[in-house]
Amino acid sequence: MRLVLGSRSPARLSTLRNAGVDPIVVVSNLDEDALLATLDPAATPEQIVGALALGKAMEVAEGLSTEIKRDKVDDRTRLVVLGCDSMLHINGRMVGKPHSPEVAKERIREMRGGDAVLWTGHAVVEVSEDGAVGSPQVASASTIVHFGDISDEEIDAYVASGEPLEVAGSFTIDGLGGPFIRGVTGDPHSVVGVSLPLLRDLVSRLGIFWPDFWTSK
Repeated sequence: MRLVLGSRSPARLSTLRNAGVDPIVVVSNLDEDALLATLDPAATPEQIVGALALGKAMEVAEGLSTEIKRDKVDDRTRLVVLGCDSMLHINGRMVGKPHSPEVAKERIREMRGGDAVLWTGHAVVEVSEDGAVGSPQVASASTIVHFGDISDEEIDAYVASGEPLEVAGSFTIDGLGGPFIRGVTGDPHSVVGVSLPLLRDLVSRLGIFWPDFWTSK
């Protein structure tokens, strides 16, 4: 039994490893913008991140299934693919990674001194030893993030570090951005990118005993 993490996020990988799980990392190549364009404009934050997480999980699972069926996998085992996606809901809109310093600065100024909701979608799907892809399970977790009163100079320094450019909502809680967050209401792991309680619940729906993932068991 192995968990497959369909994400390049070092924070998600570290969170799982700290919980006793050492996943195989297979990065999803999902075209997120194309998938978002297919969603109902009235989709809720929960539905948006859930759809993205499901798309990533299925893209990775189908790729693994093809490799297994073509006998390109030597050590066959039962695999459970995890897809995740995080976005910040602030002032009535969903935002993801800023990608540019200008956007990051604008978003952090908008969030400082206030609260925002970080949504993280989770999807798990099993790939059997013979390459069969099972039925996925999808759920989302939300956590309220309470931001400190960050000065313009601190924002400039934080953005100059490069850290907030490729993370959801333009901030981290487990890195340089941690001192700028007054606290969270909800699961702090969800803010990092993977809610461990929710993941445990999802794999249990597949009939899987969570401790079976522990590498030190």
